[in-house]
Amino acid sequence: MSHFLPGDSMGLVRRVLSDVITPNRGTFLSFGILGTIWAASGGFAAAIEALDLAYEVQDDRPFWKTRPLAIGLAFLTGVLLLIALSVMVVGPRFGEWLAARVHLSGLFVFLWPYIHWTVAVGFTILAVEALYFLAPNVKQRFLATLPGAALAVGSWIGLSYLLGVYFRQFANFNKTYGTLGAAMALVTWLYWTGFAMLVGAELNAELAKKSKEGNPEEKREPEDITKIDLAA
Repeated sequence: MSHFLPGDSMGLVRRVLSDVITPNRGTFLSFGILGTIWAASGGFAAAIEALDLAYEVQDDRPFWKTRPLAIGLAFLTGVLLLIALSVMVVGPRFGEWLAARVHLSGLFVFLWPYIHWTVAVGFTILAVEALYFLAPNVKQRFLATLPGAALAVGSWIGLSYLLGVYFRQFANFNKTYGTLGAAMALVTWLYWTGFAMLVGAELNAELAKKSKEGNPEEKREPEDITKIDLAA
């Protein structure tokens, strides 16, 4: 995120994360984590509604099913994104340390920068895939959500990079909005993140429609009607 957001916005994110994970009091830490998960589940509940709209389906699932689903999605995608973030944080130096520790060849050190970014992007795509597969009220294969997830992550990376260039080179949110500048920049980035997720969902929805239209099984005549009946 530090490559995409202004320094002030990253400072805001770090302060929020520090307040959540700093173990000042064990009881308050537990309540803080639970509160964070519950708040995140609210965002995922909204994502479920948005994905249902993208797939053009009505969600008749009751609240006592969708809210636990939202909590589970918040936890699952959070774990996957945490793994991706951890892989990005370790950086190229971890490859050098690992090669020296277990006596790997120099080829591993050379390839590690590409490996660790591939793994990070892969886990990010997996997190988005899990969201596309579990959230909407439709039945689909897990691999069928891959095109949209890849497009969403690719769009998110591209938009985040362009947004980061704009923030660093052209926009000065602090001068325009004062102390709210960091929050404004962060909200803008989150808006584009949501936009990228919806673009991927729309692609999956359109591919699902095309797949159903071209499925010969859905155009098959009922089994109780024979060829003789049709000829008659």
